[in-house]
Amino acid sequence: MARSTARKRALNTLYEADEKGQDILSLLAERIEHPGAQTPLPDYAVEIVRGVAEHRQDIDDLIGACSNRWNVSRMPVVDRNIMRVATWEIVYNDDVPTGVAIDEALSLAKTLCDADSPNFIHGLLTAVAGKADERRAAEPEATSEQTEETEEE
Repeated sequence: MARSTARKRALNTLYEADEKGQDILSLLAERIEHPGAQTPLPDYAVEIVRGVAEHRQDIDDLIGACSNRWNVSRMPVVDRNIMRVATWEIVYNDDVPTGVAIDEALSLAKTLCDADSPNFIHGLLTAVAGKADERRAAEPEATSEQTEETEEE
């Protein structure tokens, strides 16, 4: 199954959990156990949902840091979850190029959101990608500092 379809299915699960105020992983377990009328969730959709659940606080903090006017909790539910999926892919999934993650998010936004959302999502995800690059650049420094400290002991 195409990753685009898996992203949409992951988004549906995240959206449903958000709307119901339900724990993401408990809803995911329900969807895996009882897929209902839909086909079972693709493996990549499950990976996305688990990844977003595991890193949700960091993802929301990063989205919030890149949004100068909107608190994450005040963003439209669909927009918020599209950005969570893309942010997880940008920050935590090295298999997906940043440009692909952003393009896929924009494709979902153009289909599912109001007319202003794609521009907002694009700008915010571009900022997220910049912060993710800053984090990656800082990681080798932190690793080399830890190595030096270990060698000195």
